[in-house]
Amino acid sequence: MTSFLGPLDWSFPTNPAAADGSVSGLGRTVIVGAATGAVHTELAIGRLEPGGWLGRHVHSFEEGLYLLAGELTFELDGHAWRLRPGDYVLVPIGTWHLLANLGVEPVRWVSVNSPLRRPPSDPRRDTFFRPGSPDLSALAGAPAPSFGVPTVHGVGHYVGTPPQAEAFALSDPARGRAPAGMDTAILAYSGISVKMLIDRGLGADHLTMFTVDYEAGGAAQSHDHPFEEAYVILEGEVEAEFDGVTRRLGPGDVAFAAVGVSHGFYNDGPGRVRWLETQAPQPPGRHSYRWDQAWARFDPKDAP
Repeated sequence: MTSFLGPLDWSFPTNPAAADGSVSGLGRTVIVGAATGAVHTELAIGRLEPGGWLGRHVHSFEEGLYLLAGELTFELDGHAWRLRPGDYVLVPIGTWHLLANLGVEPVRWVSVNSPLRRPPSDPRRDTFFRPGSPDLSALAGAPAPSFGVPTVHGVGHYVGTPPQAEAFALSDPARGRAPAGMDTAILAYSGISVKMLIDRGLGADHLTMFTVDYEAGGAAQSHDHPFEEAYVILEGEVEAEFDGVTRRLGPGDVAFAAVGVSHGFYNDGPGRVRWLETQAPQPPGRHSYRWDQAWARFDPKDAP
């Protein structure tokens, strides 16, 4: 099953302050979930109004968040940071966290969790709050994360890959440049650049989140996976094909490919394309792609 759900609609209401101090000024809507045929993925967008908060709580599922707009104070396992657009954070299963908007503009983000949240009709709970409203004044001095410092865990910053010629150019001396390894590497192929944000390297066990950039002429030929994928287009336009149905996707559009759905992307325009992508469950170590063209050679009607 494939779902095309865009463009994103940010007009959903926000919650008033709850009597138990668990939430105030939060709005959230699910884009991809059980209602769209997902088994492992819940993709949502959230908005937190100025002065709003989501009190300290813990989940029985894994969650990843990518900040689109505003400034978000995020407390994770007792460490508070001030996040800005392009920052991302992983909330491992069973980790206390808190969200607050201490700024003057609304905060907006995309989040993904896996396994799926339990529906309201399920008698079992998957989210648990500490009683009492948070002391927002104690969070006022939260610093920006010191990315790259070994003691800072679970957060990062990335706004997208520059053009490949620029991304791979080296102008600083070989000795003394900032260290970079596989955890910061960009995977490039067929005019496509992929930068992993949330994956095993950051500590995730159930999901991944990453940015994808297509150069003009970049393409991923038709293929499918043994896991689910969701796509949130951030910049540019791309021709997308899902099980033979072609759509033109642009900024704010969302699409979802279930397990086994053939899909491909083709940048036939003059500009670059960028999107945020999620996967759940995490891809296996081998055979995570099944290319339609490679297997068609065994079909007598398609054999050369």
